[in-house]
Amino acid sequence: MQAFVEYVVRGLVDRPDAVTVTPVESQGLTVLELRLHPTDVAKVIGRQGTSIQAIRSLVQVGGAKQGKRCTVEIVEEEG
Repeated sequence: MQAFVEYVVRGLVDRPDAVTVTPVESQGLTVLELRLHPTDVAKVIGRQGTSIQAIRSLVQVGGAKQGKRCTVEIVEEEG
């Protein structure tokens, strides 16, 4: 799932080198933490959140096929 999210998000943003996806396991749920350049956040979210919702839906379905619970969260860096 991590490679899939990286591939999709890198195709959407202007700075693909700044994209990192970190899986975090917590209570049977895998959260894929997405970090990217602040100017690219809006492109990944999309209009009214459509892009990020589509990515989350695909990750949930792919995870379910593997017997896992997965989701994607955008992590904004402080500072």
